[in-house]
Amino acid sequence: MAPRLPHWALSAIGAVALVAGWWILSITVFANVGSGNTKAIPTPLQVIQGYADVGWGFYQRNFSVTLLEAAQGYLWGNGIALLFAAIVLLVPRLEGVVMQVAVISYCIPIVAIGPLILLILGVPGSGEPSKTAIFFAGLSVFFTTVVGSLLGLKSADKASLDVVAVYGGGRWTQMRKVRIVAALPAILTALQIAVPATFLGAVLGEYFGKVEVGIGPAMVIAQQSLNSPRVWGLALASGAVALIGYSLVGLITRLSAPWTKGAA
Repeated sequence: MAPRLPHWALSAIGAVALVAGWWILSITVFANVGSGNTKAIPTPLQVIQGYADVGWGFYQRNFSVTLLEAAQGYLWGNGIALLFAAIVLLVPRLEGVVMQVAVISYCIPIVAIGPLILLILGVPGSGEPSKTAIFFAGLSVFFTTVVGSLLGLKSADKASLDVVAVYGGGRWTQMRKVRIVAALPAILTALQIAVPATFLGAVLGEYFGKVEVGIGPAMVIAQQSLNSPRVWGLALASGAVALIGYSLVGLITRLSAPWTKGAA
């Protein structure tokens, strides 16, 4: 039986195959797709050249703003979601209301409420993070964290809850002693999933936030100037940043709670 390749080798082969497929398609099927001399699907080499043309400062300046917005939205959105989940466990009658709020927040079209949120929160000053982007970053994680946390908190062993009740413990004691421990894998998984979602929410919020610096306005400028290598470069860099954040949160959760399996 042939030995299996390690995970990193399979990942490397997959990445090479993906880049090779992209390169072949860009010079064959999509070679003539575009406007004028601008190709809609640039080659990987053109994207790399685009990175070199603008330099590190361009990406550092724009990503620093978007990451700050995403981080604030991540803390606010997940914090409120966890608070709502805890309130539902303490006051079960509120579950229907909380779930309705969560579903509505997930289903509202961003295009519809974006201008309204901008009017409410206002336009940021020069170089300041956009409150609209922070709002959408938090909104993007609220639903998944509420649902994941509630499912985890409800998965507590009934016998353990009965033991706490027999010894005179109330719902709050059950929450601290049993439910939080049982819910930890689901909560950590929800927080990990929230990382790329909150970054995407911040980028979308920048489209409405009338900001001058950030991934959103940088993409708009690149699209308007028909600079497809820069658009692709920003998109790929955004995906890489989201993946790194996702992996870091996964690593932190494994180190802080090594017994959990849901935070892989």
